[in-house]
Formats: sequence, structure tokens, C-alpha cells
Amino acid sequence: MTAQVDEELLKKYDKESTYRNLKGKMGWLVTFLAVGFSIYQLYASIFPPPPAQIHRSIHLAFALGLIFLLFPATKKGDRSKVALTDGLLSLLSVGTSLYWLYNFEQIISRIGNFNKMDFLIGGIVILLVLEATRRVVGVPIVVIAVVFMLYALYGNHLPGFFTHRGVSLERLIGHMYFTLEGIFGTPLSVSATFIFLFLLFGAFLQKTGVGAYFNDLAMAISGRRIGGPAKVAVFSSALQGTISGSSVANVVTSGSFTIPMMKRLGYKKEFAGGVEAAASTGGQLMPPIMGAAAFLMAEFTGISYWEIAKAAAIPAVLYFTGIWLMVHLEAKRLGLRGLSQEELPDKKEVAKKSYLLLPIIAIIAFLMMGVSPVRAALYGIVTTILVGAIRKETRMSFTDIIQAFEQGARSALGVAAATATAGIIVGVVTLTGVGLKFANGLLSLSGGIILLTLFLTMIASLLLGMGTPTTANYIITSTIAAPAIIALGKPALAAHMFTFYFGILADITPPVALAAFAASGIAKSGPIKTGFSSAKLAIGAFIIPYIFVMSPELLLIDSTFGESAFSILTALAGMLGLSVAIIGYWLHPLTWWERMISAAAGLTLIVPGAVTDTLGFGGLLVLFAWQWAKKNKKEDRTVDTQVS
Repeated sequence: MTAQVDEELLKKYDKESTYRNLKGKMGWLVTFLAVGFSIYQLYASIFPPPPAQIHRSIHLAFALGLIFLLFPATKKGDRSKVALTDGLLSLLSVGTSLYWLYNFEQIISRIGNFNKMDFLIGGIVILLVLEATRRVVGVPIVVIAVVFMLYALYGNHLPGFFTHRGVSLERLIGHMYFTLEGIFGTPLSVSATFIFLFLLFGAFLQKTGVGAYFNDLAMAISGRRIGGPAKVAVFSSALQGTISGSSVANVVTSGSFTIPMMKRLGYKKEFAGGVEAAASTGGQLMPPIMGAAAFLMAEFTGISYWEIAKAAAIPAVLYFTGIWLMVHLEAKRLGLRGLSQEELPDKKEVAKKSYLLLPIIAIIAFLMMGVSPVRAALYGIVTTILVGAIRKETRMSFTDIIQAFEQGARSALGVAAATATAGIIVGVVTLTGVGLKFANGLLSLSGGIILLTLFLTMIASLLLGMGTPTTANYIITSTIAAPAIIALGKPALAAHMFTFYFGILADITPPVALAAFAASGIAKSGPIKTGFSSAKLAIGAFIIPYIFVMSPELLLIDSTFGESAFSILTALAGMLGLSVAIIGYWLHPLTWWERMISAAAGLTLIVPGAVTDTLGFGGLLVLFAWQWAKKNKKEDRTVDTQVS
């Protein structure tokens, strides 16, 4: 798989990769602005930042200005130069976004009594944010934002529980631009603080070669095992998830070498693509970063970031355990080998570079010590530079640092645009109360039955999450769907994690399964078939959220060590039962009725309770004994045949 094909796949399925390749003076201008963006964000994290409205408007000004310079209006747009209209839009974005900076005291003095210029600037910024988001993120989130604004303006004409008193255009613009509940609300605030610095941290890690090292480490640990390349995909994607914020980028980064290896080993192409898509999507669920959603979740729930990271760890491990089990069972079923020694990297060389993991270990240690996420990210960047200096091949030059600054700013553009647009959605929710109305609607449809409410919330989260990036995905799903679960008395963290999981799973759930489609491009397989294969492999992620809502101790909520340990044990056993049923193999190929028993046992173990756990474990033990007997009987027949 060539780098050119990888780039084409990224541009096809990842809107953030469709940027212009600018040279000459315009290229230097973009570099200057991007580096300036990173330096400003570092300054604002080290020293007290300006007032919230000014700080967030500066963040937005940098982001919008760069987006219109880097991203053409259409796919067919010229990628070698900036169109005059885009240059003008870039200037207009900077000028209007900094309106708060120019007129801060005057705006504050006339709160509630805005003039025509205020409304004009506010309206222009809303349109610019939507257009910039369309270019860098995609159409789905823009459509959702526009529908929400139309709902705010005309929702008073709707029948039933969705109706509200109505909102004027002036009030809508004022709420979106002149309060901290719209464009400049919590989502953009998190983008302008935690998220930017962690993306910058990721850019520095990539410059020291950590991304490539993850692949080598995964190969060294898993390559020789049964079905080696598939296990490499699972392991490397889990590691990549600690620094990446994109399922599609994960697929292209690690899938460009794992998918061809899986195919050569004997896996079907749809299965190979499905493994990579499922594992790469799981990277967004992996602490400490969780596609940057962890920081938003901390702000929305009021729970500390470290508590959220700890709570997310067990479900993430269960998710990857489920994929690992299915990959292993499929390899056993097909009789596939691991990689040969010649196909693996030198273990001594891999061991010598283990110091490259120190920045990630350090940032986790800082967070465990109670250091704020902003400071932890700053210390992580410094640690990365120092660790990289240990050996010549990873040592960062001044040029490397400048390039990391630029790459960090570029990677933040999509997040900034998406969070600004998501702020519009959240603003409409606070203005009209539609979140509570939607929750009441779900509860009314489900009759208050917990499992039915969870199922309807899952469907809503999958639909709302289609085609949107991780951060915006979480904001939308948690704002609209989570209140229904909270209304049933479940913990807020469990509700937010539930909607987050299913919003992320939209990346591998047909018909809009962007990660699976990117994997199919590498595997040369059918996109829809690959999507169903990835969804099948990620079955754990469709089940685990139900477990931690019904049994919150899985998220370490109000539980003892023994309670959490037992929940983990039953969940792992349940994952084994489901994996065996889906693949159709354990110690021996399963008949249809054996698969039914395995699936029933796995599902029973998901429902907390002494009776269900006893039935589930009993079913698995009976099936294991039956499989063992069948295996021994087959071996005895083989021996008798050989003796004869």
C-alpha cells in the first residue's frame, strides 16, 4: 500500500485530510499562522488567559482563518492555490471573530441592548462557522445544527411535546454569539484549553517516531502468535488511540500494513478490513484521551478528568478483549499461523526504543498525582522533547519543533470548527429545552422500561453520531440522548459513557461507517460487507454500555474492589460466550445449537444478578465440557485410523 493510496483514502473518508498543499508565500503564511496559533495556545496555558469571550474568539479567529486558507469549498477546488473568495473569507473570519477583542467593554456595557452592528457581526460569524465546519468536518453536523436553529425559530408551530414558546432571530443570534452558551460555550472552551494541548502533545509524539514505534512494539509482542497480524492490528490500534482523535486516521495509519498481512496469512478480505476498522474505532474509547471527549465529559458532568479516565479503562479493555478473542478464534478455525521471524522487527531494537513510551507514562503519572490536564499536557510536551533527545534518530531539531507546532495547529482545526458548531446545538438546547423534551419523548415511547429506553437511546446515538468527529459526536449525543437515562435514576457518568460509546460506533455501523469504508479501500473489499464484519467484531461495544448502565460498578462507581472485580469477571465470561457464538469455534467447530447455547450464556452473564450469572457460567461450563469431549473423541478416532 503506497503513501499516495493512503492519502487518497484519508481524503475520501476523512474531511480533515482534504487540505490544500500550498507552496511559496502562501505556504509560508499558513505555517506562520499555524505556529502562531500553537504559540498563543501555549502562552494562554502557561499565563492567565484573557477573559473567556476574548480567549475563545482568538482561538476561533485562528481556526477559521486557517480553515478557509487550507480547505477549498468543493472537492474539485484547486489545491495548489487559495481562491480569492477564500482569502476574503479568511480575512472576514479573523475580523469578525475578533469583534469581542475590539469591543469587549462596549459589548459588556450593552448586554441585553445590542445594536444592529452586533447582530450583523453575530449572524456573519454563525454563517462562517457553519461553512468552515462543512469544509473541514463534513455536512452531517452542519445539517444537524441548521435543523436545531430552525427548530428554535419555528418550533412553536410544532405539535405535541416538541413545541416551545418560539425564539426570534435577534434572540437566537444574541444567544449564540454574545453568551457563553452558544458558539463560545463549553465545547469551544474545552477545544481552546485541554484538547488543543493534547493534540499538540500528539504532534510532538509523532515527530519523535512514537506512532511507528507503536506498530513495531505490537509486531514484536503479537506477531508470532496465532493470527499474528490481526492481533497486531488490535494492539497497535489500542496504542494509537492514546494519541489520535480519528478512527479513519487510525485505520489508514496502521491498516496500511496490517490489512495486507492479514490477507496474506489467509483471513478473508472483509474480515481483515473489519478487524482494523473495529480496533481503530476502539482507539477513540481508550483512555487517557478518548478522542479528546474525556475533557468534554469532565466539563459536562462535573466529574474530574482522572475519574473519567479510570472509569473508561475497564470498558475499553473489555472491548479490545472481545475483538482479540474473535480474532484468535477465527485464526484457530482457519488454522492460520503467526508471522515468521523474518517478517518481524528486531526485538532488541524494539526494546532499545522503549524509552519512547515515557512521555505517555509520564502524562498518566502527572494526571494520577492530581496535576490539571492542561499542566499535564504541557509537561508531556516538555518530556517528549527531552526523551526524544536521548538518541540521535529521535532527537528533535528546531525545524522538527516548528513542524510539530504547525501539525498540532492543523490537527486542531477540525475540532475547533466542530466544537463551535456543536456549541450552536447546545445553545438551542439551553434556549428551548429540547434536550429534556427529547428525553421525555424517549421515556414516553419506552414506558419507562430501562432496557427499552437504553435501546431507543442507542438508536438515537447511532443516528446522531453518523459522519461526525469524536468531539462533536459526544457533545450532540450526550446533550440530546443522555438525559433520558439520567431521568431513570442512573448515574450521569454511565449515561454519558453510554451515549458516547454508541456515537463512536457509528463509525463502523452501516450505512454510514466511515472507518469501515476506509478499511475496505485498503482491503479491496465490499464497503457494506466490511462494515457488517467490523460491527460483528465490535459486538462487545454494543453490549458493554448496557452492562455499565445496569451494573455501574464496572465504571468503578460506588463499588468495592470485590464488586468491580466480579463484574469484570462476568463481563469477560460474557464476551467469551458471545465471541464463541459469533465465530462458531471454540475447541472444535460449533453446531448451530451449540452457538445458541454460547450466545445465551454470554448474554445472560451481561445481566447482573446471582441467578443470571449462575445460568451463564453453567451454560459455558457445560458447553466447554461438551466441546472437550468432542475434541478428545475426534483425536481418538484419528489415532485409531493411524494405528489401523
